[in-house]
Amino acid sequence: MTIATEHAFAARTNAILADLQDKGEYKRLQMIEGPMGPTVKLRDYGECLCFCSNNYLGLANHPEVVEAGLQGIRDFGAGTASVRFICGSFSPHERLESRIAQLMDQEASYTFVSCWNANEAIFPTLCDPGDIIISDELNHASIIDGIRLATSIKKGIHKTVYKHADMNSLREKLETARANPDVSGVIWVVTDGVFSMEGDLPPLPEIRALCTEFDALLIVDDSHGTGVMGETGRGVHEHYGMKGAEIDFFTGTLGKALGGGAGGFIAGPKNAIDLIVQRGRPTLFSNALPVTVAYSADKAIEILMREPERVQKLRDNVAKAREGIRKIGFDCLESPTAICPIIVGETSKAISMSKRLLELGVFVIGFGYPVVPEGEARLRVQISAAHESSHIDGLINALSKL
Repeated sequence: MTIATEHAFAARTNAILADLQDKGEYKRLQMIEGPMGPTVKLRDYGECLCFCSNNYLGLANHPEVVEAGLQGIRDFGAGTASVRFICGSFSPHERLESRIAQLMDQEASYTFVSCWNANEAIFPTLCDPGDIIISDELNHASIIDGIRLATSIKKGIHKTVYKHADMNSLREKLETARANPDVSGVIWVVTDGVFSMEGDLPPLPEIRALCTEFDALLIVDDSHGTGVMGETGRGVHEHYGMKGAEIDFFTGTLGKALGGGAGGFIAGPKNAIDLIVQRGRPTLFSNALPVTVAYSADKAIEILMREPERVQKLRDNVAKAREGIRKIGFDCLESPTAICPIIVGETSKAISMSKRLLELGVFVIGFGYPVVPEGEARLRVQISAAHESSHIDGLINALSKL
């Protein structure tokens, strides 16, 4: 059915789209006509250097990862065509979840079709009335929506926000929560491991210390840190010399460094994961991760664990890219992560710069409002272990022409 053009909804929608076009803020989806790698073939642009993917370890088109995915679909077909508690789980899901728990140094894990689903599951399932969730103000949209969902489903769950990575602000929120008679249950603190728009890290050891002092549970969404940060790519906790067991819960993704296909997970205590299985709405009412992705993600984690040199290659590439960006005069936010944001100001400027880079054969995305605040639009350059020096030189050369 097509909505009639004179309908109020159609008029409103067309006005919004026209406004985006007029402001130069309209986003166009690029068509990729081949696999993801350090270069990609884009319709209308041909072969381009790719610096906008979360393919941090270069595993999205790794031969072993691809073959594992093919083997998964040969062995098990497309899926059960039902949710896991009705039709059961395939053994590859059990194997993958065991490997994730091992990687994150947790008792157990459970997989979802995306980390968005994982963040929609963890808060409404584990939090109860009388609890309070304290969230960093720059946390990912999936965390924000997961918290909103929890507080709308279960009345009496409290929420508050602390200033970004500000430990004085977090301490104040914890003290206020402890003094609030309406907060009779659990205090939860949640932070991104790597903040995807800033590319910066939270002061995780200090957050852990405050959580211990105030008897709060700590959740870290390390979607951009798993496979990237730390000596062996375990994540931001390893970067700080912490053990995974020092974090109460992790959420994360399989759609970035760990294979690049799709999928997310929660990792934590076994009894909490059991509760997710029993009560989590995304587990009760949604199909499992496709088995082909379970196979390929499992293989990606295996490669990460046996080839830590990939993490070092990524680290070296990040250092080279950041140095080059600084040398040509751009303001790149400092960070040890693989995300290099170049602040340019207005959304239309970021989009036009991104378009010009494409014309120069470099695929970098401009981010603006509402993804980032007005006036803080940026080019987000993302580095991969698959990039060679020549690729990074090509990026710097193109940026210099802007």
